[in-house]
Amino acid sequence: MEYRTVGRTGIQVSNLCLGTMSFGANADEETSKKMYRRSREAGINFFDTADVYALGRSEEILGDCIAHERDNIVLATKVFWPTNADVNARGLSRRHIMQGIEGSLKRLKTDYIDFYFVHDFDPRTPIEETLRALDDLQRQGKILYPAVSNWAAWQIAKALGISAKEQLARFELIQPMYNLVKRQAEVEILPLAASEQIGVISYSPLGAGLLTGKYGVNKRPKQGRLVDEKRYTDRYLDEMNYVVADRFTTYAAERGIKAATLAVAWAMSNPAITAPIIGARNLEQLEDSLDAADVDMTPEWREEISSHSITPQPATDRGETLLPNWT
Repeated sequence: MEYRTVGRTGIQVSNLCLGTMSFGANADEETSKKMYRRSREAGINFFDTADVYALGRSEEILGDCIAHERDNIVLATKVFWPTNADVNARGLSRRHIMQGIEGSLKRLKTDYIDFYFVHDFDPRTPIEETLRALDDLQRQGKILYPAVSNWAAWQIAKALGISAKEQLARFELIQPMYNLVKRQAEVEILPLAASEQIGVISYSPLGAGLLTGKYGVNKRPKQGRLVDEKRYTDRYLDEMNYVVADRFTTYAAERGIKAATLAVAWAMSNPAITAPIIGARNLEQLEDSLDAADVDMTPEWREEISSHSITPQPATDRGETLLPNWT
């Protein structure tokens, strides 16, 4: 396992992060703890969860797992989505953030979170309000660094400007979606992260299973996240995604490597990515993703794989020159 520095924080994390959304949901407690132990054996020291995963059960199970070695673990969790029926138990208001951190700390059985993510953008709450609440949590020692997931690049950039102007703790880690069929992060989010020295842990490197070999233009299982869960069905609805899946899985098979392993290795090979988040429902699925740590992905190989999908358009219409021609 390789270890990389998260932005400018000095914190060293494994180049794979274990996501625990399945803990207490698709994976029972026993299986979840086995996956945790296997990840630690493989060298993973970075774990990601959220207060809404399995209605808090994910945090509880992960808290049990890390209790005996908390100081050796880099821990991330999140706040935003509804945690109960109360109208204020959601969003990024100071009220919800302050309540959210206390609940997460209790479930995780710890007194601090390394990276505390805002899980989505809240149009009802001024960014300044959210950033001040996060800054207060850092000053209180309940979080080490604020982090952000599912915000647009302009929203993140605006927040960075506010943090600089008001001398507030800034986002030090970004969590965007990123895989071979969802490459939008390459346009602005990853360049922003590189420019501002912010770490990136990307999620969904397997495209909800699309890039594992189970799916294709003429291959549609009767069960699976892309079938059973509307958010994933909608996310990967475009037929071109299945064309790319066919191309990619055929390419992987021809080279004798599991598609899931190669998909994670491809995401991990982007220079702006600190660590892709891997997840699994069982140990067999986990092993395929863990094997990505042993793949020597060269820039040429990465480019060859990238050619199987559509490269997103640049952020501006003047991408033909790097510098203006002053002569």
